[in-house]
Amino acid sequence: MDAAVVPAARWMRIIPAAFLMYTISFIDRNNIAFGFFGIQKELGLDATAAGLAGGIFFFGYLFLQIPGSVLAQRWSAKAFVAVSLVLWGVCSMATAFVHSLPQLLVARFLLGVVEGGVSPATMILLTKWFPLNERARANGYWYLCIPVASIITAPLSGWILTHYDWRTMFLIEGAPALVFAAIWWFVIDEDPSRAKWISRAERSYLESTLAAEKRVLTSEVPSLRDALANHNVITLLLLFCFLQVGFYGYGLWLPRLVQSLSHGTMMQIGWISAVPWAAAMIGSIINSTHADRTGEHRLHIAVPILAGALFLALSVLAGPGRPVLAIAALSICLGFIYCYAVFWAALTAFVAEDVLAVAMGSINAIGNLGGFFGPFIVGFLIDRTGNVLVGEGFLILSLVISGSLALRLRDSPAVARSRLAAVGRA
Repeated sequence: MDAAVVPAARWMRIIPAAFLMYTISFIDRNNIAFGFFGIQKELGLDATAAGLAGGIFFFGYLFLQIPGSVLAQRWSAKAFVAVSLVLWGVCSMATAFVHSLPQLLVARFLLGVVEGGVSPATMILLTKWFPLNERARANGYWYLCIPVASIITAPLSGWILTHYDWRTMFLIEGAPALVFAAIWWFVIDEDPSRAKWISRAERSYLESTLAAEKRVLTSEVPSLRDALANHNVITLLLLFCFLQVGFYGYGLWLPRLVQSLSHGTMMQIGWISAVPWAAAMIGSIINSTHADRTGEHRLHIAVPILAGALFLALSVLAGPGRPVLAIAALSICLGFIYCYAVFWAALTAFVAEDVLAVAMGSINAIGNLGGFFGPFIVGFLIDRTGNVLVGEGFLILSLVISGSLALRLRDSPAVARSRLAAVGRA
Protein backbone atom coordinates (compact mmCIF):
# COMPACT_ATOMS: atom_id res chain seq x y z
CA MET A 1 0.00 0.00 0.00
CA ASP A 2 1.16 3.56 -0.76
CA ALA A 3 2.57 4.88 2.54
CA ALA A 4 1.39 8.38 1.66
CA VAL A 5 -2.28 7.36 1.81
CA VAL A 6 -2.15 5.06 4.84
CA PRO A 7 -4.28 6.39 7.73
CA ALA A 8 -2.09 7.81 10.51
CA ALA A 9 -4.16 7.74 13.69
CA ARG A 10 -1.01 6.70 15.57
CA TRP A 11 0.35 10.25 15.25
CA MET A 12 -2.66 11.69 17.07
CA ARG A 13 -2.83 9.06 19.79
CA ILE A 14 0.60 7.70 20.70
CA ILE A 15 2.69 10.86 20.27
CA PRO A 16 0.46 13.23 22.34
CA ALA A 17 0.24 10.73 25.22
CA ALA A 18 4.01 10.13 25.21
CA PHE A 19 4.56 13.87 24.90
CA LEU A 20 2.45 14.76 27.94
CA MET A 21 3.86 11.91 30.01
CA TYR A 22 7.49 12.92 29.46
CA THR A 23 6.67 16.61 29.84
CA ILE A 24 5.60 15.82 33.40
CA SER A 25 8.75 13.74 33.88
CA PHE A 26 11.05 16.51 32.78
CA ILE A 27 9.29 19.13 34.92
CA ASP A 28 9.89 16.93 37.96
CA ARG A 29 13.49 16.31 36.91
CA ASN A 30 14.45 19.88 36.06
CA ASN A 31 12.55 22.05 38.55
CA ILE A 32 15.41 21.73 41.01
CA ALA A 33 17.19 24.35 38.87
CA PHE A 34 14.73 26.89 40.29
CA GLY A 35 14.50 25.12 43.65
CA PHE A 36 18.18 25.94 44.18
CA PHE A 37 17.33 29.60 44.79
CA GLY A 38 15.59 28.61 48.05
CA ILE A 39 17.29 25.29 48.80
CA GLN A 40 20.83 26.71 48.85
CA LYS A 41 19.83 29.45 51.28
CA GLU A 42 17.69 27.31 53.61
CA LEU A 43 20.00 24.27 53.69
CA GLY A 44 23.24 26.26 53.53
CA LEU A 45 24.59 24.70 50.32
CA ASP A 46 27.42 26.06 48.18
CA ALA A 47 27.42 25.72 44.39
CA THR A 48 29.37 22.45 44.47
CA ALA A 49 26.83 20.83 46.80
CA ALA A 50 23.99 22.19 44.69
CA GLY A 51 25.62 20.74 41.56
CA LEU A 52 25.95 17.40 43.34
CA ALA A 53 22.26 17.49 44.27
CA GLY A 54 21.34 18.32 40.69
CA GLY A 55 23.56 15.63 39.19
CA ILE A 56 23.01 12.72 41.59
CA PHE A 57 19.68 12.13 39.86
CA PHE A 58 21.69 10.53 37.05
CA PHE A 59 23.38 7.98 39.30
CA GLY A 60 19.93 6.79 40.30
CA TYR A 61 19.00 6.95 36.62
CA LEU A 62 21.49 4.15 35.89
CA PHE A 63 19.72 1.39 37.77
CA LEU A 64 16.62 0.78 35.66
CA GLN A 65 18.02 1.62 32.24
CA ILE A 66 18.71 -1.96 31.13
CA PRO A 67 16.11 -3.71 33.37
CA GLY A 68 13.50 -1.14 32.34
CA SER A 69 14.34 -1.55 28.66
CA VAL A 70 14.13 -5.33 28.88
CA LEU A 71 10.85 -5.21 30.82
CA ALA A 72 9.40 -2.82 28.25
CA GLN A 73 10.49 -5.09 25.40
CA ARG A 74 9.52 -8.46 26.90
CA TRP A 75 6.68 -7.52 29.26
CA SER A 76 4.94 -4.20 28.60
CA ALA A 77 6.17 -0.68 27.89
CA LYS A 78 2.69 0.60 28.70
CA ALA A 79 2.57 -0.99 32.17
CA PHE A 80 6.16 -0.09 32.99
CA VAL A 81 5.58 3.61 32.29
CA ALA A 82 2.28 3.62 34.23
CA VAL A 83 3.96 2.27 37.36
CA SER A 84 6.86 4.70 36.92
CA LEU A 85 4.47 7.67 36.74
CA VAL A 86 3.08 6.89 40.19
CA LEU A 87 6.49 6.29 41.75
CA TRP A 88 8.19 9.39 40.38
CA GLY A 89 5.24 11.57 41.38
CA VAL A 90 5.64 10.38 44.98
CA CYS A 91 9.43 10.87 44.92
CA SER A 92 9.18 14.33 43.40
CA MET A 93 6.70 15.50 46.01
CA ALA A 94 8.87 13.98 48.76
CA THR A 95 11.59 16.52 47.88
CA ALA A 96 9.39 19.13 49.56
CA PHE A 97 10.03 17.53 52.95
CA VAL A 98 13.86 17.41 53.01
CA HIS A 99 15.76 19.33 55.70
CA SER A 100 19.41 18.47 55.01
CA LEU A 101 21.80 17.78 52.15
CA PRO A 102 21.80 13.99 52.73
CA GLN A 103 17.98 13.91 52.63
CA LEU A 104 18.00 15.99 49.44
CA LEU A 105 20.54 13.65 47.84
CA VAL A 106 18.44 10.58 48.73
CA ALA A 107 15.27 12.15 47.35
CA ARG A 108 16.94 13.12 44.07
CA PHE A 109 18.68 9.76 43.77
CA LEU A 110 15.39 7.87 44.21
CA LEU A 111 13.70 10.14 41.67
CA GLY A 112 16.43 9.16 39.21
CA VAL A 113 15.90 5.46 39.94
CA VAL A 114 12.15 5.49 39.27
CA GLU A 115 12.47 7.68 36.17
CA GLY A 116 15.42 5.71 34.83
CA GLY A 117 13.61 3.23 32.64
CA VAL A 118 10.96 5.59 31.26
CA SER A 119 12.92 7.04 28.35
CA PRO A 120 14.13 3.72 26.87
CA ALA A 121 10.71 2.16 27.51
CA THR A 122 9.03 4.97 25.57
CA MET A 123 11.51 4.70 22.70
CA ILE A 124 10.86 0.97 22.51
CA LEU A 125 7.13 1.71 22.44
CA LEU A 126 7.68 4.11 19.53
CA THR A 127 9.61 1.47 17.56
CA LYS A 128 6.42 -0.64 17.67
CA TRP A 129 4.32 2.16 16.19
CA PHE A 130 6.57 4.05 13.77
CA PRO A 131 8.65 2.60 10.90
CA LEU A 132 12.23 3.70 10.38
CA ASN A 133 11.38 6.38 7.82
CA GLU A 134 9.07 8.05 10.38
CA ARG A 135 11.12 7.51 13.51
CA ALA A 136 13.21 10.69 13.64
CA ARG A 137 10.03 12.74 13.30
CA ALA A 138 8.23 10.60 15.90
CA ASN A 139 11.16 10.99 18.29
CA GLY A 140 11.33 14.67 17.39
CA TYR A 141 7.68 15.37 18.23
CA TRP A 142 7.96 13.31 21.41
CA TYR A 143 11.21 15.03 22.42
CA LEU A 144 9.55 18.41 22.06
CA CYS A 145 8.24 17.61 25.53
CA ILE A 146 11.60 18.57 27.05
CA PRO A 147 11.69 22.16 25.78
CA VAL A 148 7.92 22.47 26.38
CA ALA A 149 8.40 21.22 29.95
CA SER A 150 11.15 23.76 30.45
CA ILE A 151 9.06 26.57 28.94
CA ILE A 152 6.32 25.64 31.44
CA THR A 153 8.68 25.07 34.36
CA ALA A 154 10.54 28.38 34.09
CA PRO A 155 7.65 30.88 34.45
CA LEU A 156 5.56 28.51 36.63
CA SER A 157 8.40 27.95 39.07
CA GLY A 158 9.23 31.64 39.03
CA TRP A 159 5.60 32.46 39.88
CA ILE A 160 5.41 29.85 42.68
CA LEU A 161 8.69 31.05 44.20
CA THR A 162 7.47 34.64 44.01
CA HIS A 163 4.28 33.89 45.96
CA TYR A 164 5.17 30.77 47.98
CA ASP A 165 8.38 28.78 48.51
CA TRP A 166 10.43 25.96 47.01
CA ARG A 167 8.66 23.28 49.08
CA THR A 168 5.29 24.30 47.66
CA MET A 169 6.83 24.24 44.19
CA PHE A 170 7.80 20.57 44.49
CA LEU A 171 4.35 19.61 45.82
CA ILE A 172 2.44 21.41 43.06
CA GLU A 173 4.69 20.23 40.22
CA GLY A 174 4.91 16.63 41.44
CA ALA A 175 1.17 15.96 41.67
CA PRO A 176 0.32 15.75 37.91
CA ALA A 177 2.27 12.50 37.52
CA LEU A 178 -0.19 10.69 39.80
CA VAL A 179 -3.18 11.92 37.79
CA PHE A 180 -1.67 11.17 34.39
CA ALA A 181 -0.90 7.55 35.31
CA ALA A 182 -4.60 6.72 34.90
CA ILE A 183 -4.88 8.64 31.63
CA TRP A 184 -1.84 6.83 30.21
CA TRP A 185 -3.28 3.43 31.08
CA PHE A 186 -6.51 4.00 29.17
CA VAL A 187 -5.04 5.81 26.15
CA ILE A 188 -1.96 3.73 25.26
CA ASP A 189 -1.90 0.32 23.55
CA GLU A 190 1.21 -1.81 23.50
CA ASP A 191 1.32 -2.33 19.73
CA PRO A 192 -0.93 -2.07 16.63
CA SER A 193 -2.24 -5.64 17.00
CA ARG A 194 -3.93 -4.70 20.31
CA ALA A 195 -5.33 -1.31 19.28
CA LYS A 196 -9.03 -1.11 18.47
CA TRP A 197 -8.90 2.54 17.41
CA ILE A 198 -6.78 2.17 14.23
CA SER A 199 -8.05 1.10 10.83
CA ARG A 200 -7.31 -2.26 9.27
CA ALA A 201 -5.21 -0.51 6.60
CA GLU A 202 -3.02 1.24 9.15
CA ARG A 203 -2.56 -1.94 11.17
CA SER A 204 -1.64 -3.94 8.07
CA TYR A 205 0.84 -1.28 6.91
CA LEU A 206 2.58 -1.11 10.29
CA GLU A 207 2.81 -4.85 10.80
CA SER A 208 4.20 -5.53 7.30
CA THR A 209 6.62 -2.59 7.30
CA LEU A 210 7.98 -3.20 10.79
CA ALA A 211 8.37 -6.93 10.11
CA ALA A 212 10.38 -6.17 6.94
CA GLU A 213 12.64 -3.73 8.80
CA LYS A 214 13.16 -6.25 11.58
CA ARG A 215 14.40 -8.86 9.08
CA VAL A 216 16.85 -6.38 7.51
CA LEU A 217 18.26 -5.10 10.80
CA THR A 218 18.51 -8.57 12.32
CA SER A 219 20.59 -9.73 9.38
CA GLU A 220 23.01 -6.86 9.98
CA VAL A 221 23.48 -7.19 13.79
CA PRO A 222 22.62 -10.72 14.89
CA SER A 223 23.90 -10.71 18.46
CA LEU A 224 24.36 -8.54 21.56
CA ARG A 225 28.13 -8.91 21.34
CA ASP A 226 28.07 -7.61 17.79
CA ALA A 227 25.81 -4.73 18.81
CA LEU A 228 28.04 -3.57 21.66
CA ALA A 229 31.18 -4.03 19.53
CA ASN A 230 29.66 -2.10 16.65
CA HIS A 231 31.65 1.05 15.82
CA ASN A 232 28.53 3.18 15.62
CA VAL A 233 27.15 1.98 18.96
CA ILE A 234 30.39 2.74 20.81
CA THR A 235 30.67 6.11 19.09
CA LEU A 236 27.06 6.96 19.94
CA LEU A 237 27.67 6.01 23.59
CA LEU A 238 30.65 8.38 23.95
CA LEU A 239 28.93 11.06 21.89
CA PHE A 240 25.85 10.87 24.11
CA CYS A 241 27.89 11.09 27.32
CA PHE A 242 29.64 14.32 26.29
CA LEU A 243 26.39 15.74 24.90
CA GLN A 244 24.69 15.10 28.25
CA VAL A 245 27.53 16.92 30.04
CA GLY A 246 26.86 19.96 27.89
CA PHE A 247 23.08 19.72 27.86
CA TYR A 248 22.44 19.17 31.57
CA GLY A 249 25.29 21.41 32.66
CA TYR A 250 23.55 24.06 30.58
CA GLY A 251 19.97 23.22 31.61
CA LEU A 252 20.39 22.94 35.38
CA TRP A 253 22.47 26.11 35.65
CA LEU A 254 20.52 28.14 33.05
CA PRO A 255 18.47 30.15 35.61
CA ARG A 256 21.70 31.08 37.42
CA LEU A 257 23.32 32.04 34.11
CA VAL A 258 20.33 34.22 33.27
CA GLN A 259 20.46 35.81 36.74
CA SER A 260 24.14 36.66 36.30
CA LEU A 261 23.42 38.26 32.92
CA SER A 262 20.10 40.02 33.60
CA HIS A 263 20.03 40.66 37.38
CA GLY A 264 16.23 40.36 37.12
CA THR A 265 13.49 39.31 39.53
CA MET A 266 12.43 35.67 39.88
CA MET A 267 9.55 36.20 37.46
CA GLN A 268 11.85 37.87 34.92
CA ILE A 269 14.42 35.09 35.24
CA GLY A 270 11.64 32.55 34.70
CA TRP A 271 10.37 34.16 31.51
CA ILE A 272 13.85 34.77 30.08
CA SER A 273 14.87 31.17 30.86
CA ALA A 274 11.96 29.95 28.74
CA VAL A 275 13.32 31.57 25.56
CA PRO A 276 16.19 29.10 24.89
CA TRP A 277 13.75 26.19 25.21
CA ALA A 278 11.48 27.74 22.59
CA ALA A 279 14.53 27.82 20.30
CA ALA A 280 15.13 24.13 21.11
CA MET A 281 11.61 23.27 19.91
CA ILE A 282 12.16 25.00 16.57
CA GLY A 283 15.58 23.46 16.05
CA SER A 284 14.39 19.94 16.88
CA ILE A 285 11.49 20.08 14.41
CA ILE A 286 13.63 21.41 11.56
CA ASN A 287 16.51 19.00 12.17
CA SER A 288 14.47 15.80 12.64
CA THR A 289 12.20 16.53 9.67
CA HIS A 290 15.18 17.14 7.38
CA ALA A 291 16.93 14.01 8.71
CA ASP A 292 13.92 11.86 7.79
CA ARG A 293 13.69 13.50 4.36
CA THR A 294 17.35 12.84 3.54
CA GLY A 295 17.84 9.58 5.46
CA GLU A 296 21.13 10.95 6.82
CA HIS A 297 21.99 10.89 10.54
CA ARG A 298 25.68 11.74 10.94
CA LEU A 299 25.65 15.40 9.86
CA HIS A 300 22.26 16.00 11.48
CA ILE A 301 23.93 15.21 14.81
CA ALA A 302 27.45 16.60 14.31
CA VAL A 303 26.69 19.98 12.73
CA PRO A 304 24.07 21.10 15.30
CA ILE A 305 26.25 20.14 18.27
CA LEU A 306 29.33 21.95 16.91
CA ALA A 307 27.22 24.99 16.00
CA GLY A 308 25.81 24.95 19.54
CA ALA A 309 29.34 24.98 20.97
CA LEU A 310 30.14 28.00 18.80
CA PHE A 311 27.14 29.99 20.03
CA LEU A 312 27.84 29.06 23.65
CA ALA A 313 31.33 30.46 23.14
CA LEU A 314 29.82 33.65 21.69
CA SER A 315 27.66 33.93 24.81
CA VAL A 316 30.76 33.76 27.00
CA LEU A 317 32.51 36.41 24.90
CA ALA A 318 29.49 38.72 25.11
CA GLY A 319 29.29 38.28 28.88
CA PRO A 320 27.43 40.53 31.35
CA GLY A 321 28.54 43.63 29.42
CA ARG A 322 26.21 42.74 26.54
CA PRO A 323 23.42 40.76 28.22
CA VAL A 324 20.97 40.80 25.29
CA LEU A 325 23.59 39.38 22.91
CA ALA A 326 24.71 36.84 25.52
CA ILE A 327 21.17 35.57 26.16
CA ALA A 328 20.43 35.47 22.40
CA ALA A 329 23.56 33.35 21.85
CA LEU A 330 22.53 31.08 24.74
CA SER A 331 19.15 30.59 23.11
CA ILE A 332 20.54 29.80 19.67
CA CYS A 333 22.99 27.37 21.29
CA LEU A 334 20.16 25.28 22.75
CA GLY A 335 18.29 25.47 19.46
CA PHE A 336 21.21 23.65 17.86
CA ILE A 337 22.33 21.14 20.49
CA TYR A 338 18.83 19.77 21.09
CA CYS A 339 19.25 17.04 18.45
CA TYR A 340 18.24 14.03 20.55
CA ALA A 341 15.47 12.97 18.17
CA VAL A 342 17.96 12.26 15.39
CA PHE A 343 20.39 10.66 17.83
CA TRP A 344 17.87 8.04 19.00
CA ALA A 345 16.61 7.45 15.47
CA ALA A 346 20.20 6.71 14.46
CA LEU A 347 20.58 4.22 17.31
CA THR A 348 17.39 2.32 16.49
CA ALA A 349 18.57 2.15 12.89
CA PHE A 350 21.94 0.64 13.77
CA VAL A 351 20.83 -2.06 16.24
CA ALA A 352 18.70 -5.16 15.68
CA GLU A 353 15.39 -5.38 17.56
CA ASP A 354 16.37 -8.45 19.59
CA VAL A 355 19.26 -6.56 21.22
CA LEU A 356 17.86 -3.05 20.99
CA ALA A 357 16.57 -2.97 24.56
CA VAL A 358 19.93 -3.84 26.13
CA ALA A 359 21.96 -1.66 23.76
CA MET A 360 19.60 1.29 24.31
CA GLY A 361 19.63 0.79 28.06
CA SER A 362 23.43 0.54 28.13
CA ILE A 363 23.90 3.72 26.14
CA ASN A 364 21.30 5.61 28.15
CA ALA A 365 22.77 4.38 31.45
CA ILE A 366 26.44 5.05 30.76
CA GLY A 367 25.84 8.12 28.64
CA ASN A 368 23.64 9.75 31.26
CA LEU A 369 26.57 9.87 33.66
CA GLY A 370 27.33 13.01 31.71
CA GLY A 371 24.18 14.43 33.29
CA PHE A 372 25.90 14.06 36.66
CA PHE A 373 29.31 15.46 35.73
CA GLY A 374 27.94 18.48 33.85
CA PRO A 375 26.04 20.14 36.74
CA PHE A 376 28.59 19.01 39.36
CA ILE A 377 31.70 20.28 37.57
CA VAL A 378 30.01 23.55 36.63
CA GLY A 379 29.08 24.05 40.31
CA PHE A 380 32.65 23.22 41.37
CA LEU A 381 34.07 25.74 38.89
CA ILE A 382 31.65 28.42 40.13
CA ASP A 383 32.83 27.89 43.70
CA ARG A 384 36.50 27.93 42.70
CA THR A 385 36.36 30.99 40.47
CA GLY A 386 33.30 32.91 41.64
CA ASN A 387 32.29 33.27 38.00
CA VAL A 388 29.44 31.28 36.47
CA LEU A 389 30.77 31.95 32.96
CA VAL A 390 33.89 29.85 33.63
CA GLY A 391 31.69 26.77 33.85
CA GLU A 392 30.49 27.49 30.32
CA GLY A 393 34.01 26.93 29.02
CA PHE A 394 33.90 23.35 30.30
CA LEU A 395 30.53 22.83 28.60
CA ILE A 396 31.88 24.20 25.30
CA LEU A 397 34.74 21.69 25.36
CA SER A 398 32.32 18.82 26.03
CA LEU A 399 30.13 19.85 23.09
CA VAL A 400 33.11 20.09 20.74
CA ILE A 401 34.14 16.54 21.69
CA SER A 402 30.57 15.27 21.22
CA GLY A 403 30.17 16.88 17.79
CA SER A 404 33.56 15.61 16.67
CA LEU A 405 32.63 12.06 17.67
CA ALA A 406 29.43 12.34 15.60
CA LEU A 407 31.58 12.90 12.52
CA ARG A 408 33.03 9.42 13.07
CA LEU A 409 29.69 7.67 12.60
CA ARG A 410 29.56 5.36 9.60
CA ASP A 411 26.69 4.79 7.22
CA SER A 412 24.70 1.64 7.94
CA PRO A 413 23.94 -0.71 5.02
CA ALA A 414 20.77 -1.83 6.81
CA VAL A 415 19.56 1.74 7.01
CA ALA A 416 20.31 2.31 3.34
CA ARG A 417 18.34 -0.79 2.30
CA SER A 418 15.43 0.15 4.58
CA ARG A 419 15.30 3.65 3.14
CA LEU A 420 15.37 2.33 -0.41
CA ALA A 421 12.56 -0.09 0.43
CA ALA A 422 10.50 2.77 1.89
CA VAL A 423 11.03 4.83 -1.26
CA GLY A 424 10.00 1.87 -3.38
CA ARG A 425 6.77 1.44 -1.41
CA ALA A 426 6.02 5.15 -1.78
